[in-house]
Amino acid sequence: MTETVLVAGSKSEQAYQAVKARIVEGTYTPGYRLVLSIIAKDLGFSVVPVREAIRRLEAEGLVKFERNVGATVAGIDPTEYLYTMQTLSIVEGAATALSAPLVSAMDIARARAVNAEMRECLQHFNPVRFTQLNQDFHSVLFEHCPNPHILDLVHRGWNRLASLRSSTFRFVPGRAHESVDEHEALLQLIESGADADTIEKAARLHRSATLDAYLAQAKNI
Repeated sequence: MTETVLVAGSKSEQAYQAVKARIVEGTYTPGYRLVLSIIAKDLGFSVVPVREAIRRLEAEGLVKFERNVGATVAGIDPTEYLYTMQTLSIVEGAATALSAPLVSAMDIARARAVNAEMRECLQHFNPVRFTQLNQDFHSVLFEHCPNPHILDLVHRGWNRLASLRSSTFRFVPGRAHESVDEHEALLQLIESGADADTIEKAARLHRSATLDAYLAQAKNI
């Protein structure tokens, strides 16, 4: 049984956070059947909040319902991964550029500290931990985006990729080293007050480079 630390909030919110964490961390892999009664018993809840959590995860694209099977963890096929990453490179690039003028020196320091952790993580590579830190880093840069619609699209993109991203850097570990260096370059652009077009292009190329590395590796399998 997986040990789960429940966060504060309603039982539905706690169930949502617990199940989502297991999907992102790879405990619940793509295709894994989510039996509500078992999850509810594991968390010490009734089935009702777990059902609400599963519906929320379905709306985010992390869970799907199959006839005669029920709720399962959604996987991402290569085509969906391609389209999702292409879309995310556009919307996250825009969000980062719009957010840049609002990013403070304290935010920069926080992002740089996260990137330092990512660099340390490379020594004894843990893809799941690296991916968590990667999202933390980018969140600092795009969360100040004043356009809520663009920000919502960014969050949806990250959620859609969550079940696969735990293995993406395992698949292309060399990309992780390049990613850390590109993070520092992005921070320097924001620190220097670079124009929005330059920041957006750098953010988009950063995202696209991960996609290109993944697709290149996939061709060799």
